[in-house]
Amino acid sequence: MYRPTSFRELPEIIKNLLIINGLLFFATISLESYGIDLTQLLGLHQFQSEDFMPHQLITHFFMHGNFTHLFFNMFALWMFGKILENVWGAKRFLIYYIITALGAAALHLGVSQYEIMSLQSQINPSDLNILLENGRNVLEGNQNYTNALMGKLNLLINTPTVGASGAVFGILLAFGMLFPNTLLYIYFAIPIKAKYFVMIYGALELYLGLSNNPADNVAHFAHLGGMLFGFILLKYWQKDRNTFY
Repeated sequence: MYRPTSFRELPEIIKNLLIINGLLFFATISLESYGIDLTQLLGLHQFQSEDFMPHQLITHFFMHGNFTHLFFNMFALWMFGKILENVWGAKRFLIYYIITALGAAALHLGVSQYEIMSLQSQINPSDLNILLENGRNVLEGNQNYTNALMGKLNLLINTPTVGASGAVFGILLAFGMLFPNTLLYIYFAIPIKAKYFVMIYGALELYLGLSNNPADNVAHFAHLGGMLFGFILLKYWQKDRNTFY
């Protein structure tokens, strides 16, 4: 049986991840008044965007869109991550965290690129050039193209992705695999075994990702990517039982 306890005596990697994510969130808010948009600089853009930079593959998973986004990701990181770091040690946990975060980005980019190429094939070349040249400025003006296909493509290309959710979902998967029968408490009241919680959450993310709701701005395939790469890494480590833990 597992219940969250306190924030004291945090393991080293968890502690530093919480600090880095918190500092970048407050820096994002503070620098807005000076005209500096850290989300544009550090959030992950698609390759077609003029704002894409290679460092964003790393920096995006230390950024968050709002306080609620930050709070729930960091709460889950603390709740499940501290157990895994205490079991695995700092080095192995950090490797797992980074690989699942990068895996989440890879699957998200792959699915997004498929959608982008599909939309590009339906838009005439002149409209496509207009979008690629001016799409960012259109969104900065809190507007978008009236053409539905151009509007959707513009959002895909010029909206940055931020958040540690991919790595957090990888951590959730690892907790469910290592401690499958541990009881978790939904809303601190409803008990459910970790393995079933992970299965339900994974199935829900797959459903929402495939639904492709235009009003949904959550990167569901990034969450699934974190779980997928986490599963692959855990199975790789399981080959040598002496180093799995």
